[in-house]
Amino acid sequence: MQGKLYLCATPIGNLQDMTLRAIDTLRQVDLIAAEDTRNSIKILNHFEIKTPMTSYHEYNKIDKAYFLVKEMKEGKNIALITDAGMPAISDPGEDLVRICHEEGVEVTVVPGASAVVSALALSGLPSRRFCFEGFLPHDKKEREAILKELENESRSIILYEAPHHLIDTLKLLKNTLGEGREMAVCREITKKYETVLRGSISNIEEHFKINPPKGEFVLIIQGKSRKELAKESQEQWQQLSLKEHMQIYLNKNLSKKEAMKMVAKDRGISKRDVYQALL
Repeated sequence: MQGKLYLCATPIGNLQDMTLRAIDTLRQVDLIAAEDTRNSIKILNHFEIKTPMTSYHEYNKIDKAYFLVKEMKEGKNIALITDAGMPAISDPGEDLVRICHEEGVEVTVVPGASAVVSALALSGLPSRRFCFEGFLPHDKKEREAILKELENESRSIILYEAPHHLIDTLKLLKNTLGEGREMAVCREITKKYETVLRGSISNIEEHFKINPPKGEFVLIIQGKSRKELAKESQEQWQQLSLKEHMQIYLNKNLSKKEAMKMVAKDRGISKRDVYQALL
């Protein structure tokens, strides 16, 4: 019989957040693939888990994935764990999961702690819709390009950040999204010094200039309201004359009636107003 891959969540801070099912799974599988075996051995020792480990990380993720798939096809059950939280989320494990699906190897999940949803719940910011960006790229141009894409995002935005990059990232957020945008910074979630700081991006930046950041951070930034986006859209259309605006839709082969309807919607006015202005 073929083995399977178990995606096992590990604590993001407090070891008591390890689930009973995760402990049992890690004891019963044949092999544990860990992002950093030096870090994971502390968790395994704490729960007296004796299962052998192998490293699976960013720099061996493809070759090692095929090796692990071969082992599972030969009958071994393998658990994948990351340094903290759910593997395969902003993590090289996503490649292993993809390759397992491509190779017909079964994948199951043993859920548990996740910094993304924990921080969102703690933040008090809108949580019905959100987008997760993980760590921003190291390359400055790439970072700026991603933030530019997020400028008009209406969902709550979640980022991870290391302490030594936090102030630079807050400055970028302020310059791109606006200094008055509301946000929350969650630090050391589930650990002894867990803190949640809320305020405008500008106020948060000033706080950390005075209080040097320490620990691991999750940033939650409130998205733009639909009202704000609609207003900005209307202001952009106002730069065109009604005739030019109409021509955009006529060039798309819309009828005059349909074009007037779209123009009225774009500008936040009635179709009658469009009709009379064009006359």
